[in-house]
Amino acid sequence: MKKIAPESYEAWLESVPAELKEDSLWKMEAYRLALFAADIGWYDVTKLMRDRRTLGLANQLYEALGSMGANLSEGYSRGTGKDRARFYEYVPGAARECRTWYFNGRHVLGEAVTSNRLKLLTEIIRLILAMVPQQRGGMIREKHATYRSSPNRVQAELFLNREELETLLQHIPYPD
Repeated sequence: MKKIAPESYEAWLESVPAELKEDSLWKMEAYRLALFAADIGWYDVTKLMRDRRTLGLANQLYEALGSMGANLSEGYSRGTGKDRARFYEYVPGAARECRTWYFNGRHVLGEAVTSNRLKLLTEIIRLILAMVPQQRGGMIREKHATYRSSPNRVQAELFLNREELETLLQHIPYPD
């Protein structure tokens, strides 16, 4: 059976099994977006695998995409905030790794796909960087990072407001 790409985030949400949606972890927006990024990334990885030059890149991208949701799941199940934070802290690294692989694969995937995925991954990083200090009870290691982690901070043009995120999630480009 051929996998059919969702046209939007909302269409994807409808396809998610109840077993995932009924778990309290589902309330975490970063988790939902990480699963979504991995799911739509399936099509990107498939395209990258068709070009011998990007075969290794495809493997690295697929593993990094999957590790975001896996680490959020693992961390969510931990008993203390510091233990949760340890797993959550892996997620920005995986998302940044994904951004690197998408950038390197841009010649095969195209500008629209690459831009969409980079923005989505940046949003996941932003969400996690806001969550980790709450779990740790203090500041994350990146004291001077430009990521907007609360509404009170100055918004850089690089980051998405709620409306921009919704637009990004409504129009999902896929590689040809």
